[in-house]
Amino acid sequence: MSEPRHNMIAYLDPEGKNAEFKEITQWLRESRINKAITFSTLVYKSLVKNFWNSANLIEVDGKELIQGQVNQLNVDVSPDILNTVLELQDDPNAQYSVPIMCTRGCLLRMKCVNDILGGQINKAWLPMRYKFLLHVLIQCLSNRRTGYDMAGNDLVGLMVALVLNKPFSISKYNYTNLKENLKRTGVRTTGNKFWMYPRFLQMIMNVQHLNLPKADNDILKIDAMIEHSLKIFRGVAANRYKESKPPRKMFGALADKAYVALANDKWRKKTSNRTTKSLN
Repeated sequence: MSEPRHNMIAYLDPEGKNAEFKEITQWLRESRINKAITFSTLVYKSLVKNFWNSANLIEVDGKELIQGQVNQLNVDVSPDILNTVLELQDDPNAQYSVPIMCTRGCLLRMKCVNDILGGQINKAWLPMRYKFLLHVLIQCLSNRRTGYDMAGNDLVGLMVALVLNKPFSISKYNYTNLKENLKRTGVRTTGNKFWMYPRFLQMIMNVQHLNLPKADNDILKIDAMIEHSLKIFRGVAANRYKESKPPRKMFGALADKAYVALANDKWRKKTSNRTTKSLN
């Protein structure tokens, strides 16, 4: 029903103690996903359970939303609500995908190794700073409840969109995952729906209903990364990817706050023959 490593809280080294992560953690702290990945709130088991046990798709004023009931009160979830509560700054007209050739080109530029042409990638295939970025996206924003090394095309597309400053609706991505979860039951959930995005749902409940009953013995465990997590991550990363020395400079929006996305879904200003050949 629940998985404590799903929808985790990220640790972004606010004092910059870990030099290897300083650039990427600073960028994440200043990014539009900062609240979604770092906001910590107590999550209550009975509230999340009741939401998922009653959740259905409905239409209100011509707009689709997911509605569940908690203590006989409606809790509404839509892309607009997610965008507002998580402060994602999504463009309402943006989609939640990136063209596959753009994704593959960006992965090549990151120096991703192994099969970038498959349906998912392992975060171990990336240099450490990009690996950490994907790690945070998997643990904090994805729909995964197991297999936290892997990321599907949709989540990799989100990473690429952030790096290249491409339009990408994270709220629509999250909402689509919630919709798909409505259909899922099985052995892992003992016949009930998986409690997807419990932290986000609790944040929405806290906004929509200020006086919901909350008890100390009803708290749902949500894991949070800590400073020691970075040290463990660094050690594991060193054994799984041979880094260049010194590490290559980051690019795109990660290197330049004022970076403007290139037109026509390009991933770099000039495409070398070598890159083009690799993609064919």
